[in-house]
Amino acid sequence: MSLFTLFVTAVGLSMDAFAVSICKGLAMKKLSLKKAFIIGLWFGGFQALMPTFGYLLGTRFEQYVTAIDHWIAFVLLALIGANMIKEALSKEEDSANDSVDIKTMFLLAVATSIDALAVGVTYAFLQVQIVPAVTFIGVITFSLSIAGVKIGNVFGLRYKSKAEIAGGVILIVMGTKILLEHLGLLDFLPF
Repeated sequence: MSLFTLFVTAVGLSMDAFAVSICKGLAMKKLSLKKAFIIGLWFGGFQALMPTFGYLLGTRFEQYVTAIDHWIAFVLLALIGANMIKEALSKEEDSANDSVDIKTMFLLAVATSIDALAVGVTYAFLQVQIVPAVTFIGVITFSLSIAGVKIGNVFGLRYKSKAEIAGGVILIVMGTKILLEHLGLLDFLPF
């Protein structure tokens, strides 16, 4: 596998994490480099961990993982997105949206990296050197996630409530898109 192909794959896999990082940045009243670093570690770590698991599982479990990965991503992203919208519409002033607690980050990291599990299975077929590949994927995702938090924070300072609603909608749309792609219902669209 060429470095360019690996780079394109890494960027593609990191786009979900980048979008969720933007949402996390939207919710921050003030940019926290510590939180941005934590978010980057969670997303970068899981984007490296999931293809490793996929690689180890190899062909033995491929049909089971690829059969349900889209449903898992859809449910997790839809639930998280709906919760973001609910909190944005709530009259209570709280900082739950920018939380980087273990439960929140674990769910987000799994939801944004589940497709990387299937990529890892593919890597087993292609006999890719897995350690350099997943390290590269993790570093790219880590970097883009930190950038996403910054981008979201700059935007979110101006439009906090509307931005939180938009972030929740983005997560729900992303989950729906993943589901529809895997069901073959978006094949006729040009994008």
